[in-house]
Amino acid sequence: MASELQGKAIAILAADGVEQVELEQPRRAVQAAGAVTELLSIKTGEIQAVNHDIYPSVTFTVDRLVRDVSADDYDALILPGGAVNPDHLRQDEVAVGFVRDFVNSGKPVGVICHGPWTLVEADVVRDRTLTSYPSVRTDIRNAGGNAVDREVVTDQNITSSRWPDDLPAFCARILEQFAAPGNVDGR
Repeated sequence: MASELQGKAIAILAADGVEQVELEQPRRAVQAAGAVTELLSIKTGEIQAVNHDIYPSVTFTVDRLVRDVSADDYDALILPGGAVNPDHLRQDEVAVGFVRDFVNSGKPVGVICHGPWTLVEADVVRDRTLTSYPSVRTDIRNAGGNAVDREVVTDQNITSSRWPDDLPAFCARILEQFAAPGNVDGR
């Protein structure tokens, strides 16, 4: 288990307002499985994480700007939530283009909580089943997707989850998906 992702490069795309635990736990999980991660953002320096969407917590050092990379540079992508984080990302053309290219490449993507807002903006949820934080589900439906209330869902190359309480199931599923990408529809 400690080497199932050996040699894999995983991008984590986040901005100010990222929910701390939704960045930390998936990153720890993929790193423990042997992957190398890079934190991408829309600005250099550090991004401010939060707890429960409104309480500032730690900062994370940005490894690279999303404008300086491409989907070809990574094997998988993690999009953590927090209400403000994806709101910043979906307003950035380059970040949205990166996410669109990543999903369209067929490479695996893990997204949690409010993270699907960036997928909606990238117009990649049509005809897919996702779960998310309850307030995001209407946006998924309006973008042509099927929104469900489940702990974790994998449809084609996107694995989605609802909120921090689902992190154990989410992390287990992305490890499985990132190790052997494939179609695991509707689980």
